[in-house]
Parts: sequence; structure tokens; C-alpha cells
Amino acid sequence: MKARTAFLVLLTAGVVGTAAWLVFFSPVLGVRSVEIVGNLTVPSDRIKQQAGVADLHPLATVNLADVETRVLGIRQLATAKVDRIWPGTLKIEVVEREPVAAIPAGQKVAIVDKQGVVIELKNAVPPMLPLLKVDHPAAGDPATMAALQVIQAIPDPVAGKVRQVRAGTAEGVTLELSDGRTVIWGGPDRPTEKASILASLLKREKATLYDVSSPDVVTLK
Repeated sequence: MKARTAFLVLLTAGVVGTAAWLVFFSPVLGVRSVEIVGNLTVPSDRIKQQAGVADLHPLATVNLADVETRVLGIRQLATAKVDRIWPGTLKIEVVEREPVAAIPAGQKVAIVDKQGVVIELKNAVPPMLPLLKVDHPAAGDPATMAALQVIQAIPDPVAGKVRQVRAGTAEGVTLELSDGRTVIWGGPDRPTEKASILASLLKREKATLYDVSSPDVVTLK
């Protein structure tokens, strides 16, 4: 009876040990594919390379947090979430940063997202992006952040016409349209009201300057 019990214990230990080896050390349950989801402009191969997970690395021992950190080393990505899909797939779901403006940077322009993070450098301003001019462009700079908030609030019918945004202060944001008209927007407060008023005025009122900085008292010149 004791021999039988000992045998069962050894057998159980052997099964558990084999299972542990298969899961944590063997390539049998290793990473055989990396699935990339959510990328639009960043190539999947680049994300896989940045993830740095070797083929057949045991899926159970992949440090998901470390992979996320490495993937977010790609500046075009805002978020990354990594999951295991058994038996052998590592899934990386990303959200790309959306470019909202271009800022002069020497002989080039820096493409930034709504948080002021530089996504990439380009030789020229891409179509449909406004050129943003502020005294001290940086993420966290009050004037920069106010201007970026305003750009987000510009109504769609008008957004494509905005060629330049200036902000001397957080309360002094001005838009220059492609047809030469100027819009004094002011600060980022009351964006919905300002956007609605501006869209309406541009359709029915001929002027060279539209001041919607105070939606209660709009001025045209």
C-alpha cells in the first residue's frame, strides 16, 4: 500500500513537473505568432521588432509590461496593450497618436498630437494640418496647449480652411484661414459656442476679421 502511494506521488509529481516544463520552459507553448491590432500608419513589422520577443519564447514567461514599454518607444503610438492568447499568440493592441498640428522646428516642422507630443519631423507641413506658431512650443506650455485645444474645437467645415494658428498667450489664439480671413478665437473656453457661431458667420457674413473670443459680443470687420 505504501509502495502504491509512493508511486502515485511520484507519478503526480512527474505530471506536474512535465506540465510546468511545457508551460514555462518548453518551446511547445512558445510564441509562434505576434498579432498587431489598431495600427494604421506604423508598420506591423516595426512594432513586432520593437516588442523584442523571440520566436518560441515561452508565452507564459513573457513580461507583458516590459513589452508594452518597449512598444511605446515608438513615438507614433499613444497606448499599447499586450495579452497572451493560448496556445502561442502574443496580441499587441495599439492606438496611434493623431497628428493635429505642425510646429516650426528649424528647417523642418514637428508634427504634434493633441497633447503636444512630437510624433515625427517632416520637411513640409502636411495637407490639412495647420501650422502652429507660439513663442515657446512645448507640451505643457500654456499657449501651446490652449492652441491645441482650440484646434480640436474648430468645426469640421472650417478646419480644412485653417492654415495657421497663432497663440501669444493662452487667451490669445488667432486663426488664419486659407482665403486670407482672420478669426480671433481667444482662449479655449466655451469651444462649442464659439465653433457654432464661427461656422454660421463664415457662411453668411462677408468680413476679413471675425472676433468670437466672447461669444456674447461678436465683432466683424
